[in-house]
Amino acid sequence: MSETTSQDRIEGGWSDWLTDRALRAMIALMLRVPLRLRLWLMGWFVARVLAPLAGYRARAIENLTYVWPDMPDQEKRRIADAVADNAGRTMIENYDVIGLRDRMRAARVSGDGLAAVEAARAEGRPVLFVTGHFGNFEAPRAALVARGFQIGGLYRPMSNPFFNDHYAQNMHLLSGPVFEQGRRGTMGLLRHIKDGGMGVLLFDVYDSAGTAIDFMGRSAPTLTSAADIALRTGALMVPFFGLRQPDGVSFEAIFEAPIPHGDPVAMMREASARLESRIRANPEQWFWIHRRWKPKRQRRRAAAKTGP
Repeated sequence: MSETTSQDRIEGGWSDWLTDRALRAMIALMLRVPLRLRLWLMGWFVARVLAPLAGYRARAIENLTYVWPDMPDQEKRRIADAVADNAGRTMIENYDVIGLRDRMRAARVSGDGLAAVEAARAEGRPVLFVTGHFGNFEAPRAALVARGFQIGGLYRPMSNPFFNDHYAQNMHLLSGPVFEQGRRGTMGLLRHIKDGGMGVLLFDVYDSAGTAIDFMGRSAPTLTSAADIALRTGALMVPFFGLRQPDGVSFEAIFEAPIPHGDPVAMMREASARLESRIRANPEQWFWIHRRWKPKRQRRRAAAKTGP
């Protein structure tokens, strides 16, 4: 499923309805399975079935090759499979957000930014958390909600209108307000933050309108939306990460020191550097299956510049 516009999602056909029913049935079945078995099954299914068939495994290997061309093929395949496993676990975890919240109640919460976040709540100062598709990006939010925080955010709408209704309802269960990604949703989040609220933005998806920023040693278009919102509202801009632990089930929620306000591009460079540091330490936990770069296009441009 892919991001699409509200206009595109007004109607859905029989294939959308049938797909929605199949997905809902699978999710309902998985949620009846004990937690550890559920996570193992979803990780196995995505890594061994879905990722190879949908091309996610090939894309992850392509991205790994683009960033680390000297990495042995066997290691790239190992990371790609681990990434898909984590994606499958994350998918079903985020369809049980209340269960995730309850699990995160006892999770380890660390980092230099935690005291700043607690002080901001006491002062009524807004906070904008920034993160990427790493570990489970909902886990830190769930940890804060379990501790009495209200954290809003944006979600990417699905192309299937029937499934999107269910998906959107699920996104609202953990905490709110939650807005659909797009101009209207971004303005809604901006108003929420401006009124002293807290929210989350993920910034690590390719957008051709973004500013070219170095990420993992390669140029990656990056929107400055997060920095712009923080500057306009006076919000703390705090990177956070949900680091999956070796057992595949538990997490550490890490809240890093706030990024100082300044030039928006410089702020996003710092946010990118914070995420990059996490990826280099745990490459299996970042979603290499996403289109963060467009390697083939960028290779063609480089060849054209150095051509005869």
